Amino acid sequence: MRYRNEPLVTPLAAQAWIAVLVIILGLAGGVRVAAEPIDRIVAIVDDDVVMQSEFDRFKERILQQMSQREGQMPPEDIINRQVLERLVMAKIQLQYAKRAGVTVDDDTLNKAVASVAAQNKLSLEQFREVLAKEGYDYAQYREDIRNEITLARLKQREVDNRVTVSDREVDSYLQNPRNQGTAGDTEYRISHILIATPEGATPDQIAAAQREAEEVREQIRNGADFAKLAAEHSDSQQALEGGDVGWRKAGEVPSVMADALRNMKAGEVSEVMRGPSGFHIIKLADVRTKDSHMVTQTHARHILVKTSEAVSQDDARRKLEQLKTRLDGGDDFAALARSHSEDRGSAANGGDLGWINPGEMDPDFENAMKALEPNQISEPFQTQFGWHIVQVLERREHDDSAEAQRAKARETIRQRKIEEELQAWMRRLRDEAYVEYRMPGVAVTRVEEPGKAATEPASPAATEEPSAEATPASPAATEEPAAETAPASPAAAEEPATETAPAASDAQQIPATEPAGSEEGSPYVVGDPGAP
Repeated sequence: MRYRNEPLVTPLAAQAWIAVLVIILGLAGGVRVAAEPIDRIVAIVDDDVVMQSEFDRFKERILQQMSQREGQMPPEDIINRQVLERLVMAKIQLQYAKRAGVTVDDDTLNKAVASVAAQNKLSLEQFREVLAKEGYDYAQYREDIRNEITLARLKQREVDNRVTVSDREVDSYLQNPRNQGTAGDTEYRISHILIATPEGATPDQIAAAQREAEEVREQIRNGADFAKLAAEHSDSQQALEGGDVGWRKAGEVPSVMADALRNMKAGEVSEVMRGPSGFHIIKLADVRTKDSHMVTQTHARHILVKTSEAVSQDDARRKLEQLKTRLDGGDDFAALARSHSEDRGSAANGGDLGWINPGEMDPDFENAMKALEPNQISEPFQTQFGWHIVQVLERREHDDSAEAQRAKARETIRQRKIEEELQAWMRRLRDEAYVEYRMPGVAVTRVEEPGKAATEPASPAATEEPSAEATPASPAATEEPAAETAPASPAAAEEPATETAPAASDAQQIPATEPAGSEEGSPYVVGDPGAP
């Protein structure tokens, strides 16, 4: 028996019946039902896929950037091809990173996100609010940051850390008349078009690439816009930025380009040049020379007493106070240093540290040293190495001289070799990957893995195109906040790797290398795209 007020059907059942009726009526044409857009696969990349939603978000970001630059917008099919290729390259590298065990833990990620917020003068909560106002999902943003740091670490491991520069290379660089007096001082603002050739290209492939490069150069000669042609034809990761690679030193670009740059004037475009990765055309937008700067060097000596289980902080400080009293009474600093200093690097030389450049020493040591006048001896002070007393012997103004020139030359050579190796490494990754484009209007490109037959069926990921509800999209391309709050790239937020170097003294700190930047043109870069 049913009570009078009891519903004929349960609420859940009612909802189900209504849904069925709406579908039936909709099919009959009586009701129009707005369907949710279905996400779909636009490219298969080895064991991963690029979803339409990823593509759309990254394309929107690219179009926003392009709208801020002067010049004509490339055709949509060209933009689609370039955007999709960047996403494909990011997927290839992220899968490689996973196989190689390159990961980013949550603690590192949290520090990176907090650093991005701080660089934009925002608290983390304010930063989240800014992202929300712009319609960006914070969880997705964090994954994009994780991907960017992953790509930076991968580049550091697979490219940067494998590049070495010998003393012979530095000597040869400095002996070259073209480099004398200019090691790293002159910088060039360059735009670049690359018509790439695959690794192990056949003569026909090389000839076809050269013809295309010559045709592009002829169009430039006839007045065509360089940036537009770069977007349409270049295989460089900066194609959609009009080929702009930013400011570079001559030694940081491939040798064939460096030779051309030295003979070019601002505004000129080179002829077609062949390099290991294909055919290049460069435009020199501007040139600037950095002025040499004088540094204040300090000649100092010190005595160090280290702490241990047997020597407390108070014990070390008292010992140095006693030595300071003896020095004030006229004892010889060098003799006491040889007898008592525990800095093996300088004790044998009477504690002499030689001439010290700014930034070479531990910050606490340098601050104590800066406060002294020539011939003055400090009171005991503490650093991470122990307790010290230091005496400043003299100071001088000094131009960077031969040592700095060699350091500049070494870094210039290193950056050039990194650039060349990066291009070769990325080309190898691309050539070895299985890639299938499924976007209408974009030609299907299939690059089989070694040992696979050309007729092998597509990756299992491609067997069925999932709906948005059934398959979550892969990490989406980074969505860029408004210009006034655009966060800086988090690659700089990650602590840089430190090169192993012999310590001249226990007071001297080992300089860190520059942090590895994100992969050029990566869809996971936040903020302005980096130079290649």
